[in-house]
Amino acid sequence: MNRLAAFLIVFAVCCNAAFAPKAVAQNVRRIPPEGITIGDNDHDELGVGLVQLGKDIEALEQRKDPFINSLLPDVMIYYKAVDYALKYQEFFAPKDVISGKKILQEGLARAKALKDKKAPWASQKGEVVRGYISKIDGSVQPYGVSVPDNYQASGPAFDLSLWFHGRGETLSEVNFIADGKGFTGSMPVMKNTIMLYPYGRYCNAFKLAGEVDVLEALADAEKKYKINKNGLFDRGFSMGGAAAWHFAVHYPDMWLAANPGAGFSETVDFMLKYGHEELHPTEYEKKLWHLYDCTDYASNLSNLPLYAYNGDKDPQQQAADVMEVAMKKEGLKLNRIWGIDMGHGYTKAAAKTADSLLAIAQANGKNPPPVDLHFTTYTLKYNKMYWQQIDALGEHWSKARIDGGVTGNTITLKTENVTALSLITSQLSGLLKNGKATRLKIDDTDLKIATTKAEVLSFHVEHGKWLHGPATATLAKKHNLQGPVDDAFMSAFIVVKPSGASKNVLFDKWSKTEMNRFIEQWRTQFRGDPIVKMDYEITAADMSSNLILFGDAHSNRLIARLNGKLPIKWTDTQIRTGNATYPAKDHGLIMIYPNPQNQKHYIVLNSGFTFREDAYLNNSKQIPMLPDWAIVDLNTPPDAVHPGKIASAGFFGEHWEWKEPKE
Repeated sequence: MNRLAAFLIVFAVCCNAAFAPKAVAQNVRRIPPEGITIGDNDHDELGVGLVQLGKDIEALEQRKDPFINSLLPDVMIYYKAVDYALKYQEFFAPKDVISGKKILQEGLARAKALKDKKAPWASQKGEVVRGYISKIDGSVQPYGVSVPDNYQASGPAFDLSLWFHGRGETLSEVNFIADGKGFTGSMPVMKNTIMLYPYGRYCNAFKLAGEVDVLEALADAEKKYKINKNGLFDRGFSMGGAAAWHFAVHYPDMWLAANPGAGFSETVDFMLKYGHEELHPTEYEKKLWHLYDCTDYASNLSNLPLYAYNGDKDPQQQAADVMEVAMKKEGLKLNRIWGIDMGHGYTKAAAKTADSLLAIAQANGKNPPPVDLHFTTYTLKYNKMYWQQIDALGEHWSKARIDGGVTGNTITLKTENVTALSLITSQLSGLLKNGKATRLKIDDTDLKIATTKAEVLSFHVEHGKWLHGPATATLAKKHNLQGPVDDAFMSAFIVVKPSGASKNVLFDKWSKTEMNRFIEQWRTQFRGDPIVKMDYEITAADMSSNLILFGDAHSNRLIARLNGKLPIKWTDTQIRTGNATYPAKDHGLIMIYPNPQNQKHYIVLNSGFTFREDAYLNNSKQIPMLPDWAIVDLNTPPDAVHPGKIASAGFFGEHWEWKEPKE
């Protein structure tokens, strides 16, 4: 199948899926769908080939050769693709079986070459599939690249353009490797540019672990190809357009230019107008929308050339419509490209227009750090933009902002909801007179800056005044340690199983069911097998990972060690949150908190990622559904939206202290 045909199929799937009926408890369409039953001969042929490839991989691993080890993921992706498809019935059409056989042979050929310390695909031109080992769960993940004929490893560095694929409910590893990278054949090829097609761990709009996949794939490509880090492009269409919006506002200083096409850029308006569903969020759910609602971050686009595309008959033009309004409020104009008489697709004329505009941006080069900078965030997860870095907030999930400017040797900053910040000196040097800052005005505070070679200059608020130096609190929310629950699954984690049973039978059944469900759903939705250990198997080295603990103090040894060290008190008989108490016999505790034994990492109690089957139907709903903690009433069974009835839920404070929830 050619790339254009594959891309059009993704369009059709995306349109149909976006208009899926609202989920009803346990009657939710399965995603990915159940595959076909393949014939015995096909099953045996694939099985024999898979066993052989597994043996070849094991033999290569045992050689412990650095050259082989660096390229082994490029072989392992083929094994995993066919293994998953065969083991979990993920061949969705007869053509997928043919593809499975083909890529199995490709994997065997790569293994044979690597045995002789050869890797012809590493210098191959055109479309090539590569792989890497993820830090999150140790799984191998694929990505695609398209290498121009004029690229030479010994030549100059090439620019790189990410292309995010559209929604594909049957986009298994087999289909991604075979023909599903998603770059439309009608798009002109960018000159002197390597294309990178992230898999994104399947169909999650490149959020959460899918977001990390993009960054890991990019880092791996930068090791294997000579990439100009100042020549990165952010592009995609449909679900991939949503990803392009997300990466534009959250990583605005990464890109030379961005080109989102259709998709969505927030949740509530998109679901109402496109998904035909009116959402009724809780207070904490509304706050959590701030994580991925791009409209909230419109000010961050002030220095990024961005060209938004949609067909004039495409309902998904809504994504650009709402971004246009949000950007206008910031005094910014959205550059739009329209496909005339076109629904959900690219016209050739519009593709040429996009190519021309991106070529101009490419010729001009990446914009330097701006003198005037207007940075908005709602979470320390996304805390940096050019020369500004926010290190602490007054309150998470409320708007935080820095409006900054440079004049001569003076830096002026006006802040909102910011209690600690840093200035990145390497980003500032070209903006200051003689490359040095001597004066800093933050809000009502005037500070002198001594000449220094430090990479960052840090400041914090104390008693209402800004002072030199970083904030000194030992336990505080900070970048990559700010919650909510879902943040634990964006870095290395281990699922810790209880070796015992809880005294509370209903809780014990619920907790173990949720654990098994998470392990299964992580594989189906994020395409990896979690590392799982018993509570008695956890070592000191494991404390460098996030620990996902299931059970209670009676059933899980590690939870027992937390007694008295958490802001929520939990005994065999009750759970106490502030002044409220809940009977432990029929209530469960979900929470995230810095691990008392290693406060650089999390512990999570009784939860995996928090969106459930209902959200699989529409990518705009694949966002965190629970905050830092939640009390679950187990008298209401779990359904497609919640793990039970949420009796209460909320966020911890900025020092991970107890904070009363706003119900």
